[in-house]
Amino acid sequence: MTLNNIDLQILAVAEDRLKGFYRYPFDEIATRCGLTVETVLEHLRALLASGAVRRIRQTLLSTSLADGALVAWQVPQDKLESAWEWLRLNDPFTGHVVLRSCDNPQAPGADYRLWTTLKVPTGSNTVEGHCRLLMRHIGATDFAPLPVVGMFALGVGHVRRAGLQPGDKTTELPRMQCPTRPELTEQDWQVLMVLKESLQPEELVRDPWAERAHSIGMSCDEFCAIAESLDTRKVIGRFATFLNHTGSSNKQSGTGAAGLFHWAVPTGMEERAGAECGRHICMTHCYWRSGGEKFGGAQIMGVVHSPTWEGVLAHKAAIDAHLAACGIPLLHTAIFRSEKAIINPSEIDPVQYYNWLSKYSL
Repeated sequence: MTLNNIDLQILAVAEDRLKGFYRYPFDEIATRCGLTVETVLEHLRALLASGAVRRIRQTLLSTSLADGALVAWQVPQDKLESAWEWLRLNDPFTGHVVLRSCDNPQAPGADYRLWTTLKVPTGSNTVEGHCRLLMRHIGATDFAPLPVVGMFALGVGHVRRAGLQPGDKTTELPRMQCPTRPELTEQDWQVLMVLKESLQPEELVRDPWAERAHSIGMSCDEFCAIAESLDTRKVIGRFATFLNHTGSSNKQSGTGAAGLFHWAVPTGMEERAGAECGRHICMTHCYWRSGGEKFGGAQIMGVVHSPTWEGVLAHKAAIDAHLAACGIPLLHTAIFRSEKAIINPSEIDPVQYYNWLSKYSL
């Protein structure tokens, strides 16, 4: 599907600009776009039906709700495709499943070709324990969990980034956000579990939460009050529209190519370096992660999308030049090119984990 000007106008807001919880999210999108809510809903329904949009949902800050990590996997070449497929189909706690190749085959970590994101529901297992289970299912020979220490950027927004120039950055440095673990009641979890599910086509209405509130025996006012409270406790992410990264619309939306960047900086400079990288608008994700010794001691990791691979490399060069201008030495850096990817929400429900374990534990 080719995106028209109104589609692009809507997506520039709807992808990632609605941070937090909104009782009437489509009204908010319409207001920011200068369109009627009926127009917004009509176009989003069409984009979802065509496959140009893969899901619309309320995201959660899962680092505050479950243990998790970016995981790099060492898998024999002849098992890479089957491992990718097994994780895609059988592990609901794995979100991103990406095959990558390093631009320098001799770089530290270049032999880790399979990369995933993982969330393990609280109290059910550990990241290490879950990875050991997966390791036997997919035939991996090693894995490296890279948990978050701090976050500097998280907001996909491919459409609004499509016209960026290398070096474009915000005027202010982002403040590092660290994972927290607030106390949640059973009622809080009830709301979260239904809030996080992707909206079905029939739920693309002005008040998408009314039926979900009813499904757990709450009034919509009560449901939304709890959701707003969860937002203040920093467990709500954004109301987001997720583009399909493949197909005819990917060049228009800036999703044609993607790279995972690694930077190693001197100890003590991680937060400053992460903020200087994360202020570059091209970065959809930017984190300080721990456990990167297998990757040349890299601490700062992030992802950039661009219509072309040359565009990805140009953004990387601009960030490197900016770090040098800021007096931040690079001890090591690498680029991992995304070759094949599937992205799903990671399940965080402990009940679902125990059901999964009864089937897949070895």
